[in-house]
Amino acid sequence: MNVLDTLTKKKTDLPELRPGDTVRVHALIVEGNRERVQVFQGTVIRLRKSGAQAGFTVRRVASHGIGVERTFLLHSPRIDKIEVVRRARVRRAQLYYLRDLRGKASRLKEAASAREAD
Repeated sequence: MNVLDTLTKKKTDLPELRPGDTVRVHALIVEGNRERVQVFQGTVIRLRKSGAQAGFTVRRVASHGIGVERTFLLHSPRIDKIEVVRRARVRRAQLYYLRDLRGKASRLKEAASAREAD
């Protein structure tokens, strides 16, 4: 299997992602000749669905209130696992307005279907 086939191969074991979901992304990080899995947890603020190039952006607020955003390719071989921690009810496709909010104002309401499932 050549490199092009590896990059264009779609994964089938992915959860359904929506903007507003809080997700835990397990990404493979290569440091020299070693590999490790790094977990990045945050809110999905953007989805791009375009075949093998589909991607999503996850935002979290790190220490001292500094926001960190990472964009992942959905079908990348560097993504080990994606877990949906929580679903939120949002009315926008892209949640860029979260960048301007601080503290409790940046919280999203939990989706009704997620509450009923518990």
